[in-house]
Amino acid sequence: MKRFVEGEDRTQSTLFPAKLDDYIKDDNPVRVVDVFVDELNLFKLGFERVHPQPIGRPGYHPAMLLKIYIYGYLNRIQSSRRLEREAQRNVELMWLTGRLMPDFKTIADFRKDNGPAIRRVCCEFIELCRRLELFTQAIVAIDGSKFKAVNSKDRNDTRASMKRRIARMEQHIERYLSLLDEADNGEPVGCDTQVPKLKEKIAALKSEMQRLKAREQEVHQHPDKQLSETDPDSRLMKKGGMGSQVSYNVQTAVDTKHKLIVVHDVTNSPVDRNQLFPNAGLAQHRLKQKEIQVLADRGYYKGEAIKACYDADIKVLVPKSFTSGNKAAGLYDKQDFHYDIQTDQYTCPAGETLSRRFETVANGMVLHAYYASQLTCQACALKPKCTRGKVRRVKRWEHENLLDTIESELRNTPDAMQS
Repeated sequence: MKRFVEGEDRTQSTLFPAKLDDYIKDDNPVRVVDVFVDELNLFKLGFERVHPQPIGRPGYHPAMLLKIYIYGYLNRIQSSRRLEREAQRNVELMWLTGRLMPDFKTIADFRKDNGPAIRRVCCEFIELCRRLELFTQAIVAIDGSKFKAVNSKDRNDTRASMKRRIARMEQHIERYLSLLDEADNGEPVGCDTQVPKLKEKIAALKSEMQRLKAREQEVHQHPDKQLSETDPDSRLMKKGGMGSQVSYNVQTAVDTKHKLIVVHDVTNSPVDRNQLFPNAGLAQHRLKQKEIQVLADRGYYKGEAIKACYDADIKVLVPKSFTSGNKAAGLYDKQDFHYDIQTDQYTCPAGETLSRRFETVANGMVLHAYYASQLTCQACALKPKCTRGKVRRVKRWEHENLLDTIESELRNTPDAMQS
């Protein structure tokens, strides 16, 4: 094969470099992993088997296994079996481990037995990044991801699924009862449907029905209104346009400049709305900054959480979410009403003034109600597009000025959510 770059003969004897270190460049990230782990006090962090036993077969040092775990994290290798194969063929891992090749069970047990200690290593890494001044901007972005749990949907019980299962069981019982009636009337009911067998099946179905109703009662009494058998902490969650699956909601706060993970947390909350303030506060604590800025998508929009963040010197930029069904019903939405902070009044699409009339409390929030006079609304030509009641009322939270300020900042910095 002329005029091509030719490889070496596989049967040709060669002399490899004398040192394994010659295969690893000076700027290779595994060198950072090696130095970082060697400088950790593994005993203080809570790792098991840091000090070897005086008798018995020697084991692997936790530092070597931790290096394998971190390497897998950096290279998106989660499976312990894949890490075992990489340790046998990957030059970087050979250098990192000194050509030690632990089996997958050893790697999996290390992760299982040292979960809290590994989390403390993450905190040590964040502290190192802080000392290196990688978080000087103090801007983080928060988002959640749904990770599939071990629990299948068949072993997850919700109120809706229990209703379906009970209804299906009732249909089976009705079917066997009708077959039993036919048998009592002397009519042929087909093979394998003799009366004794039918009675046994009906008794078994009724027993199962009692179990299902007891399970339904447990589901109704549970705070989340659902139960998972295999993985009790997991919950049924919607996952984009892919339907639903039993999952965990993993929350992550990432530094916007260097894309480093500042904090992460695993929750079983199906939605992100209540996760803004806890994760923002934890990020502020980890960064050790008095004031930080947090970016999040509209799934985190919640007035009380945003107010709590600002009270803690956490500046939040979250797009407003629209939950009203007025647009779908062909009616004007609250966004179509202009609020004047100077006069504390709204102006409706028809140009009429809506004044503050009274205040009420809903879900612990103080709301002010604005509306025009009944005569004004009744005479308005746009009333069919505005409300189906006597007057159109607009309610405003007592701290909604803060939400308006955030909306204004987002309009002035359209690239904030792209950083």
